[in-house]
Amino acid sequence: MLNLHNKTIKLPELNKSKHHQSVMINLEQFTKQHVISRDESMFLPDIIDNAAALSKEIKGRSVLVIGGAGSIGQSFIKAVLRFEPAELYVVDLNENGLAELTRDLRSTDGLKVPDVFLTYTLDFADPVFEQILREHGRFDIVANFSAHKHVRSEKDRFSVEALLRNNVIKARGLLELLSEFRPDHYFCVSTDKAANPVNVMGASKRIMEDLIMAYSDRFKVTTARFANVAFSNGSLPLSFVERMMKRQPLVAPRDVRRYFVSLEESGQICMLACLLGHNGEVFYPKLGQESMKTFSSICDDFLAATGHRPLLCRDDNEAKARAAAMRDTDVDYPVVYFDSDTTGEKDVEEFTVESETTDTDRFKSLGVVTSSTRRPKADVSALIDRLDSIFTRHDFTKAEVVDCLRDYLPNFHHEELGRNLDQKM
Repeated sequence: MLNLHNKTIKLPELNKSKHHQSVMINLEQFTKQHVISRDESMFLPDIIDNAAALSKEIKGRSVLVIGGAGSIGQSFIKAVLRFEPAELYVVDLNENGLAELTRDLRSTDGLKVPDVFLTYTLDFADPVFEQILREHGRFDIVANFSAHKHVRSEKDRFSVEALLRNNVIKARGLLELLSEFRPDHYFCVSTDKAANPVNVMGASKRIMEDLIMAYSDRFKVTTARFANVAFSNGSLPLSFVERMMKRQPLVAPRDVRRYFVSLEESGQICMLACLLGHNGEVFYPKLGQESMKTFSSICDDFLAATGHRPLLCRDDNEAKARAAAMRDTDVDYPVVYFDSDTTGEKDVEEFTVESETTDTDRFKSLGVVTSSTRRPKADVSALIDRLDSIFTRHDFTKAEVVDCLRDYLPNFHHEELGRNLDQKM
């Protein structure tokens, strides 16, 4: 896992004749200039305005972060540590990621790592997690970032089962456990793809929203829908770095326009939503359509920033052959730009739906969904039980799962195209 928070990355430079020469690219600056088009975090004014309130909720408190080794989890931890919690527990399945997180936090100027700081390599559904919680007792703040987050998670019946078990079924178990150890704040990250979902990942997040809201009578719950996180782990922009480091071709859709936030911003919006939100609210960034970017334009800018220009190839095979034949003196870099044709891609990005009531005045940078049509807890539980029953059969189909989701979410506009992102470079 590359930890790219505020990092300058050294890439092979192909347009120099001397061996071992390389080009440096500061991904933080690149993101500001070419992806989000702003010099500072859009959430900084709201953090400054609410610093006293944030300090009151965080300073001296206990914090549990689930999925804390991921990009957003790391960023959330860094945002929270600025306000000096007394305890920080981090749970994640990525052992190496936790090791790097620890090194990063302890090496970052301005961050005070609390005396009680513990990381655990485990699943939040693991019995060991329950033992830890029972021994520690309640945490003041619990933030859950453990989720399948990629549209590419939808491929076949097995991938769909894994996604829904993690994002929905196991999440119910966590909420039941937390009902015994009620935090002051519970936050779980959602996505803009939960608004009028077209893919199973987005549908799972919309169900997750209903699920956590069903527990709002037991403890305070909030969530946030936000945009693509530039250069987060597994993201397409990060793959540009990975591919160039291996001298492999770059690939991107040319017709997909998305909202973006920076790595830093991703954790800040979660902190604001978690600590300043009222029970049952959904937060989203106030981004206009003019801020949307295509992945191909980001790729063009990335190539220019590294001293290259795109060499458009007809298909993957041509691109791979040209990449294999590149010389150190070559400036042209092979790319494949394509029109999206895979299951689950959404034509229009949106943060809210017409039936939701929003407040756009409370914060400078954030909109808040203050009320939304939510299914009662009995309906959510019935859906989860139905999914669990389907998954117990060895012969269930992906189509059967999609139909189940459609029954629950009438606005789930899923179209099966028979192609997925694992079939592309």
